[in-house]
Amino acid sequence: ADLAAQLKATLTLLGVIDSSYLFATGMPPTVSPTDIRESTEDLLRQATEAYLDEALTECGNRELSVSKIVRTGHPVEEIVKAAEAEQADLVVVGSHGRSAIKAAVLGSVAYGVVHKDAKVPVLVVRR
Repeated sequence: ADLAAQLKATLTLLGVIDSSYLFATGMPPTVSPTDIRESTEDLLRQATEAYLDEALTECGNRELSVSKIVRTGHPVEEIVKAAEAEQADLVVVGSHGRSAIKAAVLGSVAYGVVHKDAKVPVLVVRR
């Protein structure tokens, strides 16, 4: 937010609901996978909205244009698509670095965004 404020840039907060978490397996035949998927997605959307609202609050009273977007899909793909759709000048992605060997330095989503053939520069922030 500080960088966006200094550059007088628009800040877009993006939350991606990982669609791989939305598929129920091993459920009894009386339970509809579609119902479970929809209710799970609704809960995840609410949690994501709340998280983005909290991040928005942390932006403080800066004179800053901020928007928020929630998407569902594969996080890497959705981040790259959103960056292109929003004509972003920079993507800032956090990295926990908790994944195995492939992403020993970066987290798997950060690694994927950095190595995706994106047309937008990526800044990785270690958390």
